[in-house]
Amino acid sequence: WLPQGLLSILRKLKSAPDQEVRILLLGLDNAGKTTLLKQLASEDISHITPTQGFNIKSVQSQGFKLNVWDIGGQRKIRPYWRNYFENTDVLIYVIDSADRKRFEETGQELAELLDEEKLSGVPVLIFANKQDLLTAAPASEIAEGLNLHTIRDRIWQIQSCSALTGEGVQDGMNWVCKNVNAKKK
Repeated sequence: WLPQGLLSILRKLKSAPDQEVRILLLGLDNAGKTTLLKQLASEDISHITPTQGFNIKSVQSQGFKLNVWDIGGQRKIRPYWRNYFENTDVLIYVIDSADRKRFEETGQELAELLDEEKLSGVPVLIFANKQDLLTAAPASEIAEGLNLHTIRDRIWQIQSCSALTGEGVQDGMNWVCKNVNAKKK
């Protein structure tokens, strides 16, 4: 596995090298976001700073800015998130593919995010994570369960991955690089 972190590799793929790409990495608690973050930005992982009051991690890796936090559960802090929605280039939504009991909840959260005015038209990559577990649902089943085929107002992709082994992560991030400028106005 590439020790220097994917973002350093992806930097070379960006169409406009000087443009900062703002990525929002969201998902329920325990979906695997922090592990994914470590795969993406290993060289910067020491600089993860939780924001006071609620746990937003921000990682800046030359040319990429990732804001990461858990959605779900803490309803009362939701209004604060909207400050982070502004100017998002790509939304990455992480799902624990083995936690079938929460598919309904994760689907509702995703639907709410897609309804957010400030995220309208923003390309979305759904990582069907934890594919290394035997109990993981395949990406196709998750796509169906979440009615992804009904998304018409933006481009989207579901990518099975394992943040633990790194499998599938680079494929997903390549898609991000390709579609970072595909925001539908």
